[in-house]
Amino acid sequence: MDTDGFLIRRAEAADGGPVAEVWLRSYDAALPTVRRAHSDDAVRAYITEVVVPAQETWLAERDGSVVGMMVLDQDWLSQLYLAPDWRGKGLGDRLVALAKERRPDGLQLWTFQVNGPAQRFYQRHGFVEVERTDGRDNEEREPDIRYVWRPTAGDTPHP
Repeated sequence: MDTDGFLIRRAEAADGGPVAEVWLRSYDAALPTVRRAHSDDAVRAYITEVVVPAQETWLAERDGSVVGMMVLDQDWLSQLYLAPDWRGKGLGDRLVALAKERRPDGLQLWTFQVNGPAQRFYQRHGFVEVERTDGRDNEEREPDIRYVWRPTAGDTPHP
């Protein structure tokens, strides 16, 4: 689907490398103080060998380059990462709308407590905080927040 110059489509096996690069660049830009639990090579291998083939992975392209990625796993919006240059340009809004369309009964996700921009983004999209943790159960050992979105009467997601 083409939305305002972005092509959003399901990722294929050959997309694993570019999807992983977006993940790495986005994580490092958005979370410079959060220790990554895995090396760049381990992240690349996981996304290429596990995430793209086994999970509902979507990517956004602009002019042939991958600039965003999103992973849905059951009712979890488990990953949403944008290339740093593409934040704040509406691409995340389109990916969240697609997630809501694909999971009309509701979604949940985790974000780190230090990631204020992500919290504001998800709250703007109707996600509500339901839990905070001290981080002992995530690989980064970073305090996090679980958000939930449930549709309300009149919700009509638009991808």
